[in-house]
Formats: sequence, structure tokens, C-alpha cells
Amino acid sequence: MPIVFKAESFSFPVKFNDSQTAREIIKKLPLESTISTWGDEIYFDIGFKASAENAVMEVKIGDVAYWPQGKCLCVFFGPTPASSSELPVPASPVTIVGQTEALREDLRRIQLGEKILVQRVD
Repeated sequence: MPIVFKAESFSFPVKFNDSQTAREIIKKLPLESTISTWGDEIYFDIGFKASAENAVMEVKIGDVAYWPQGKCLCVFFGPTPASSSELPVPASPVTIVGQTEALREDLRRIQLGEKILVQRVD
């Protein structure tokens, strides 16, 4: 099922996986929130607590994850303040729920405080 993340400055598709956490989030769509940033990561509160199975500290560029500690969705596209290389490192364990192929340069245009809408594409 196609999902789109629509920020004020840039919209991008996300392919969700078939995890329990991803299914719980998809059931609650559409979601609206306000973006926060942490290095080359955007994240935003989804307004509810989802399952957090298989939480990990290793993520790749393009991973979309649920951060249970903050009840947030995160989009990783480069180093974060916890990184020691070009790879992103989350603040604490996250559950991978999907992937985006959006370009790093485009994702960097998204700014702190922008509104974001996550919805299904018909």
C-alpha cells in the first residue's frame, strides 16, 4: 500500500513493511504532526503508542522507524549526533517499519516545526 509523507517543503513516498508495528501505524492513518530534527533525521509524534518488536540500534540511510521512547516516526537520511560515521544512529532502539528512496538533499529541505501529514495514496 503506497504511503506518502507530505511536509510543507517536500513530499515523499514510503514503503511500509509487514511488521505488527507498521500495520498498527497504517491503521491509524492519516496522521498529522509537527517535525523535529536531529542531525540528518526527521521525526514526529504519532499520537499513540505502537508495538515495538525487534527494536534495533542499527539503521540505514532511507530507513523509516518507530521510536517507542518518543512515540514517534523517524526518517533516517544521514548522520545523527550519535553517529561516528556517515551512517545514522538512533537516540535509542527503534523498530524499522519501512523504507524511502527520497534523496538526502530533498529530505534536508524539511525544517524543524514544519507540519507533516502521513496518508495512504489511492
